[in-house]
Amino acid sequence: MHSRAATPALLVLEDGRTFHGESYGAEGETFGEAVFATGMTGYQETLTDPSYHRQVVVQTAPHIGNTGVNDEDPESQRIWVAGYVVRDPARVPSNWRAQRTLDEELRAQGIVGISGIDTRALTRHLRERGSMRVGISTVETDPEKLLDKVKAAAEMAGSNLSEAVSTTEAYVVPAQGEKRFTVAALDLGIKDMTPHRMAERGIEVHVLPATSSIEDVLAVGADGLFYSNGPGDPAATTGQIEVLQQALERDLPYFGICFGNQLFGRALGFGTYKLKYGHRGINQPVQDLTTGKVEVTAHNHGFAVDAPRDTATTTPYGEARVSHVNLNDDCVEGLELREVSTGSTPGRLKGFSVQYHPEAAAGPHDAAYLFDRFVALLDGSI
Repeated sequence: MHSRAATPALLVLEDGRTFHGESYGAEGETFGEAVFATGMTGYQETLTDPSYHRQVVVQTAPHIGNTGVNDEDPESQRIWVAGYVVRDPARVPSNWRAQRTLDEELRAQGIVGISGIDTRALTRHLRERGSMRVGISTVETDPEKLLDKVKAAAEMAGSNLSEAVSTTEAYVVPAQGEKRFTVAALDLGIKDMTPHRMAERGIEVHVLPATSSIEDVLAVGADGLFYSNGPGDPAATTGQIEVLQQALERDLPYFGICFGNQLFGRALGFGTYKLKYGHRGINQPVQDLTTGKVEVTAHNHGFAVDAPRDTATTTPYGEARVSHVNLNDDCVEGLELREVSTGSTPGRLKGFSVQYHPEAAAGPHDAAYLFDRFVALLDGSI
């Protein structure tokens, strides 16, 4: 148990709403976009998800930190959140895998947080007003002065962030057991579990930097192309969209998740838009329109694809249609691209994407079948 004296902390939203609490993690000052995550477990995976770059995460679950922190569960090499907001941090971690407390980990990585505030009130405010910029400080006690700094911080809309979180050097995650396929995975903020899920299915994954060209993709002998999750505004991204279009022109099978779904949409000619407060958590209901099944899914996104739900759209690469929808708000949750159909027979599948996280780290395993669908796409059986 740590016995640090409580240090006052201040949280100010861009519209002036103010919360007073205590420092949690590192002391200092931080700014970002305030978003809320609804998962009751998996805080370590949330913190280390690169998609949260430049975002201040509010945990809706009131009690956080009770299982501590270990070295096995991170989804990347560091914590990416810009700040952390919790109501009731655990005083003592209780888990046989815990190696240190969450507070110690936040301090070690310089993550400024705040505890002891009404996170329910804050979450309701963000649901009503939308995600917005926020500041947390243990050094500025005047809300008006902190508000001035919040308003001067960068906004999420228009931000191209994937290159900031991507690997700078290509690396390989070898296939487990017999190698069946080679896939080039563009790292736009990839989580470690994602290539692991492909490796489990006999795929050798070449994880490439976000700045890679189509020549880099082809140079690894790729049988397919994968785009990962990641932070930022898809409308501010151009290079990765051009690479994806070049891959589709070459008929290279494609699978994308989260940011990879948004970029797929833009590559196919659809627009994207910023959601009011986004989807973040591990309990979102999504219907797969190709099977009719409903999945409980893990999410982390603030942007969505604007595509017609009920009709196919002809693109230069084939027919595109919405494949998944969110049952809470009818948001587009997946796309598929097929060859132009002849008569009543659907054309061959060429690529697909989903807006959520089928790797289940953390979260439910309902969507694990999507990795099997990718294997079927690679072997030509669908």
